[in-house]
Amino acid sequence: MALIVNTKGANDIMDFIDQVKQFSKKAATMKDNLQTEEATKMSLIVPFFAMLGYDVFNPEEFVPEYTADVGIKKGEKVDYAIVQNGEPIILIEAKWCGENLDKHGSQLFRYFGTTSAKFAVLTNGLVYRFFTDLDNPNMMDEKPFLEIDVLNLKEAKVAELKKFCKSNFNLDEIFSTASDLKYSNEFKNVIAAELQNPTDEFTKLFLNKTYSGRQTQSVVDKFKPVLKKALNNYINELMNDKIKAALNNSDDSEKVVETDVAEPQPVEVEEKPSYEDRVVTTDEELEAYFIIKNLLKDIVPMNEITYRDTISYINILYKDNGRKWICRLVLTDNRKTLILPHEDKSKEKIELSDIYELEKYKDKFVEILNRYI
Repeated sequence: MALIVNTKGANDIMDFIDQVKQFSKKAATMKDNLQTEEATKMSLIVPFFAMLGYDVFNPEEFVPEYTADVGIKKGEKVDYAIVQNGEPIILIEAKWCGENLDKHGSQLFRYFGTTSAKFAVLTNGLVYRFFTDLDNPNMMDEKPFLEIDVLNLKEAKVAELKKFCKSNFNLDEIFSTASDLKYSNEFKNVIAAELQNPTDEFTKLFLNKTYSGRQTQSVVDKFKPVLKKALNNYINELMNDKIKAALNNSDDSEKVVETDVAEPQPVEVEEKPSYEDRVVTTDEELEAYFIIKNLLKDIVPMNEITYRDTISYINILYKDNGRKWICRLVLTDNRKTLILPHEDKSKEKIELSDIYELEKYKDKFVEILNRYI
């Protein structure tokens, strides 16, 4: 991989996001060919920090094998240290791209307290975990405040990564936002877990405001699936509303353009509607699509679950590939049918009472999707 040296400091956030996306594409193509830690360093980790604007060829700025002696143990070295004014500001512990980082936090934890660095990065070239000492001064936190997965980029996180560019680096500013980032990530994890499986405490929070009876364990258990369904329906409705608003704005813009330009009135000729005109994606179809998309969000990025509508059914696809269909849905006033593909090319048809029953078939959707990954 060619080094991407950011000499201008990536002043435009969109330019920086594009750089990171290019890095992501290259990482995806080469990761399977990297068999050692050293190959991972040279092909992924060093180029990553070069992209952030650091002079990776200057041993006074990007120091390999930085000494971080621990207690009576001498000669302990961290893979890299980024140095500013003679002092380390970021420690970097590198692992092979096939390593699970969960097993290696303790090593970096030991190094962190022996230097003046306020930030530490644990990485396998594909995932970059950023740590600091929010909980106890000079002791690295157990959990990172920022994690960048280059194969599953989130633009909001890339915007935070930009703060670590050499031209933007401000220790106090990053440290002040690290706490918000850390707990924001924790909150998201809690929300995701509660949406999947509401706990007793979470369920009681809603029952306290809606249910007047005695909250026995059986009552709490009874309302857990009701709460789960209500929450997911609410999220789907919000997403649908945003899509409708966007479509309405688009329609309004087209109408304005049409009224601004005077055109001669054509002679009316009765024509049969085209195939595209006959395909109408209903609100129910969109809601079903978002339910399935939400069910698979932990397997692949949500933007990889797409749909194509036809006159008779809506097709839910993986990466917009017609050969990789996850399911088909026939949704009319009188009929709601789920159609699933089998490996032998046969199809299974399941009659539904409503689209919310789709949640019961999550395991089948996951099984089908895994065949395409």
